[in-house]
Amino acid sequence: MWTESTDPLGALWLSAIVAAVPILVFLICLVVLKLRGIWAGLIALAAQVIVALWVFGMPASAVAGAGLLGLLTALWPIAYIIVMAVWLYKVAVASGRFDVVRSSIAGISPDQRIQVLLISFAFGGFLEGAAGFGVPIAICAALLVQLGFRPVKAAMISLVANAGAGAYGAIGIPVIVGAQVSGIDVLDLSRAMVLILQPLTLLIPFLLVAILDGWKGLRETWPATLVVTLVFSGIQAGVLWFLGPELADLGAGLGAMVALFVLGRVWQPRRIFREGGGEAPAVERHTVREVAVAWSPFYVLTAAILVWSLPAFKALFAPGGPLAWAVVTVPVPGLTGAVQTAAGDTVTAAWTFTPLNATGTAILVAVLVTFWTTPRLKARRLGETFTATVRELWQALALIAVILMLANIANYSGGSASMGSALAAVGPIFPLIAPIIGWIGVFLTGSVVNNNTLFAPLQVATADKLGLDPAVLVAGNTAGGTTAKVISPQSIAIAAGAVGLVGRESEILRAAIGYSLAMLAFQCVWTWFIAGLLG
Repeated sequence: MWTESTDPLGALWLSAIVAAVPILVFLICLVVLKLRGIWAGLIALAAQVIVALWVFGMPASAVAGAGLLGLLTALWPIAYIIVMAVWLYKVAVASGRFDVVRSSIAGISPDQRIQVLLISFAFGGFLEGAAGFGVPIAICAALLVQLGFRPVKAAMISLVANAGAGAYGAIGIPVIVGAQVSGIDVLDLSRAMVLILQPLTLLIPFLLVAILDGWKGLRETWPATLVVTLVFSGIQAGVLWFLGPELADLGAGLGAMVALFVLGRVWQPRRIFREGGGEAPAVERHTVREVAVAWSPFYVLTAAILVWSLPAFKALFAPGGPLAWAVVTVPVPGLTGAVQTAAGDTVTAAWTFTPLNATGTAILVAVLVTFWTTPRLKARRLGETFTATVRELWQALALIAVILMLANIANYSGGSASMGSALAAVGPIFPLIAPIIGWIGVFLTGSVVNNNTLFAPLQVATADKLGLDPAVLVAGNTAGGTTAKVISPQSIAIAAGAVGLVGRESEILRAAIGYSLAMLAFQCVWTWFIAGLLG
């Protein structure tokens, strides 16, 4: 039995710096050396293995087990969800329905500033609530390219917009998990999220317009920007405060889309903005029925996700349930029963294979329903779209696998806890640092859920020591994590695959990193202020 150590060098700050070396190596390879994402990831993974073996003293068997768990998790459920989501998009394109979707969106306004608010922010928030796991980034970035946006700009805007919804993805799972692992009531944490994250969410639509067209754009489109931010944030905050996180993104995204549609009937900006000054593409008009049918893949997607999220449906697969046999759990060798955490708990790491109740299967249902209800779409074409999806995404998925392997080795070696503990040692100014811990967690894992699993208990323990509200610090951890999703390797890889820039991830990272850090800085100051006010 090997025991993790968060301070193998006898100086916490030095151990934390060494633990951060693989992250720094990855950033340097991407930003400075401009290597392809997969090569940067492999070099960083090699650095992580060296740090885990020779600095933290992790046994080679445990390193292999952690890497295996990361690889398996990348394949299932993450790769499954991503492939299904992009396949759904391609099927909608092949069926001709996406042309109608694009026309219906462009018909609301030919102005690209309004299109960004509608697609990346409102529709993206809706998709985040329905599926999460990169689905909105992939679909919205691809849609923007279809509407004439440059690929790098489309990817970067979709990444930045996702910060407004990323905390409540996949029916509110990040907040639910954060509450579970920290012992905080879900509704209390949801209300803390309103206090901590809502101010940033209110600002994001203005930021998106400013990215496209600066202050001039804000002056010309303020009615639409104000409407979308008030409706989206108002519904999101209301749902969080009174109901909890499950429907926060779905309701907000749907409400904002409807609000923009209604506004577009009575108001349009005087100057139509098009990136590069080009002409707006001709908009084909469609009947209400045609538009409703075209959007049906996403209605089916939402309905399937909601069914998959129902407690009654989940109970079918719980231990003792009638479909419990469909859940296969495999203990990870080298970790389970062989590693002890610094707190003295024995690790019981396992990989779970859930073919029936996985989120990806819910998306597959939407794919199949779309196929069955589209007579013009033949089985051969369905297979061709799937093959094309895998062929286009395999490099992005490989990068995700490498980064998850790195993240798991960092987690189980004690490296992630070392970085978090070093930040927690700052004492009374810890609320200023709390979002940074969340940023690190999501950058490492690409998941706000995993981030809360890792660091929410640390936030609660520190809050108790400092006499602060633990819900505020866990909310700060979650909010910081959402700002890291803008540049997490997984998100960058998904965006690159969606807009056809696989191998050019560094371009997207350079375009987005400034916004991620600026939003993180805002969250640090705001969390510190709220923690002090309530404490």
